[in-house]
Amino acid sequence: MKEIYVLYALLTALALIIVGYSWRWYGIEHSRTPDEPLRPRALDAVVGFVTNFFDTLGIGSFASTTAIFKFQKRLPDEHIPGTLNAGYTLPTLVQALIYIYLLWASVDTLTLVLMIAAAVAGSWVGAGIVAGLPRRAIQFGLGSVLLIAASLFFSAGMGWSAAGGTAPGLTGGLLIVGVCANFVLGALMTLGLGLYGPCLILISLLGMDPRAAFPIMMGSCAFLMPVCGLRFIRLQKYNARAAIGMAVGAIPGVLIAAFIVKQMDLKYLRWLVVVVALYASILLLTSAFKRTPTAQR
Repeated sequence: MKEIYVLYALLTALALIIVGYSWRWYGIEHSRTPDEPLRPRALDAVVGFVTNFFDTLGIGSFASTTAIFKFQKRLPDEHIPGTLNAGYTLPTLVQALIYIYLLWASVDTLTLVLMIAAAVAGSWVGAGIVAGLPRRAIQFGLGSVLLIAASLFFSAGMGWSAAGGTAPGLTGGLLIVGVCANFVLGALMTLGLGLYGPCLILISLLGMDPRAAFPIMMGSCAFLMPVCGLRFIRLQKYNARAAIGMAVGAIPGVLIAAFIVKQMDLKYLRWLVVVVALYASILLLTSAFKRTPTAQR
């Protein structure tokens, strides 16, 4: 039998992280005097529900949520990466529990573990850098990665992305390439570039079965987001009320998508994500160019 003990270890670790992350997040915020009430806003919960419903079906939530924040002028641009990572950690952990259990047989154990570890390491490095960046740098970075996200969705919509192979894992030089690439994707995740789309394309280009992408990309996000999310929370580089509201709404969205809806035609929604990602990217880059050097923070 395929290393079933590794599966149980991963699932147990994810369950413990859910408890530990929730407890630590509560403890950090409970020890502070909040700048605003922490009771979730209904609109933030709706945003979390809708974006993570589709996130569970394969549409990334970061680009669409960023566009919504920009449209609402909900929070400062420099707090967007931290709010995304802090607020969407718990629903991502739930996604990983579901998909690692369901698709465990589709992926090689060594490839899965090494690529998850690489993404976690990348996120730790990236969160420390992003948390200390000035507003203009955040705007340039977010705007740029949203352009990348839009191009990835456009490529998928046009059918240009690699179809993938049949291999359940990687070996030799390809394994090294995959691990290094996932390290970079983990670092970029802290800046607001969702890992799902890039990871799926990476795995396909390396000749793996695209089904193997789901445990890898969801497992990577599930283990890296608590690391960088708590770092943003400790440094107060996020909007606590928005993140809490997003988390409250997102978890039911994940469960409904995974166990009730399961699959639906997402062709038109993918094109909508291209539009909203471009919209948010233009707003962020325009804001960055308009700001003077003295107003960077």
